[in-house]
Amino acid sequence: MVFGDVDDLIYDTKLSSVGPASVTEPDTFQDVSNMDLAMKLHYLRGVYFFDKEAVEGLTISKIKESMFYWLDLHYISCSRFRRSETTGRPFLRCNDCGVRIIESKCKMNMDDFLQLKDCSLQNRLVYNQVLGPELTFSPLAMIQLTWFKCGGMAVGLRWAHVFGDAFSATEYLNIWGQVLSGHIQPSRSLKDPRYQLKAQAQVQNTDKSSIPLSVKRVDPVGDYWITPNNCKMGTFSFEITAEQLTKLQSEIFNQTQTGKISYFVPISTAIWQCLASIREEAEPRIVTIYRNDGEGYLGNNPILTVAKADFSIAKSEPRELAALIMDQKVNEKYQIEQMVERDQDMPDYIVLGANLTFVDMEEVNLYGLKVNGMKPVYANYMLHGVGDEGAILVLPANNGGRSVTITVPEGQISQLKTQMKMKWNIG
Repeated sequence: MVFGDVDDLIYDTKLSSVGPASVTEPDTFQDVSNMDLAMKLHYLRGVYFFDKEAVEGLTISKIKESMFYWLDLHYISCSRFRRSETTGRPFLRCNDCGVRIIESKCKMNMDDFLQLKDCSLQNRLVYNQVLGPELTFSPLAMIQLTWFKCGGMAVGLRWAHVFGDAFSATEYLNIWGQVLSGHIQPSRSLKDPRYQLKAQAQVQNTDKSSIPLSVKRVDPVGDYWITPNNCKMGTFSFEITAEQLTKLQSEIFNQTQTGKISYFVPISTAIWQCLASIREEAEPRIVTIYRNDGEGYLGNNPILTVAKADFSIAKSEPRELAALIMDQKVNEKYQIEQMVERDQDMPDYIVLGANLTFVDMEEVNLYGLKVNGMKPVYANYMLHGVGDEGAILVLPANNGGRSVTITVPEGQISQLKTQMKMKWNIG
């Protein structure tokens, strides 16, 4: 089934806010790290689909009641940004302004919607609003609940990357699912790093000429936090089965290596080479690899490395590219923190899409959000505010496969799909 009027697909939209059950003490503030500020123009957009059985008996009243107690743990997510009167540096005021809740309905049934595999439609299940231009009124997190025709519900999360990475975002919703199911009795006395932003470590002075390759300075955007693009970006996603992954890995590596290498590496290798073929003279010879450091803190705690080639990407052997992706050991996070400290918030920055960026989300607990004890039938994450070079997310999928979400200039999507299918039989 193809729905005729896409603009009218989502209707009966209602907005409200939910805050924590307990009142936060006045004049409670939370600093954000330099790495958080480097990510402030980027956003994560997650969407989870639950079938009719999972949401049976679930009402908006029950959902909001659970959120009151959930946000007692995550009260920082109910904050709003302010700027220091002396330095202009952004910080969070914990004023219990709440998380924005959007209730809506969809004219399609869920099965038909999922069969379309259309990221532009999935984006309609996530409320489209960035931080600013009035920061004092802009929520860090927005949750859209969309009820489908004939049953089923989508949970859409718009998450400001300045507040945390994909691991933070998924854990955030997973905790809500546990509260909703009665598995957690929330209390602010819980001292858990999952609910606290990590303090900024002391930044050492370094040579000002030391500029990390994984970040790009852009003109200041003021209080309207969105990446400036020179072209229209498009997004599509696809799944790679466990069988396809095994074949892809064996085509790039020898048999003694395949069991030791994550699937993220061959997936990134294949897409890097396909994009290089499309972009020809402008092929990306520098790519950024974004991984999580695994510490479990709320916030942005990446391992950011750069793979740099001095040879043609399109004409190279795939295993050469894979070796570059695996061999980069220098984490540029610390250089970025130093640069943000030196710049004193004068320029702004792009990380995702400054170079072609591969984001490793293989270990994220994507299907950890449960409603009535049931996992989503499908879940996906997309990026918003990606720089012109593009970004690729590699996520877990059902049955041992991987889900890949690609955001690149819109004019390259058709060719990229053709290249991936022809060369690697994926996409």
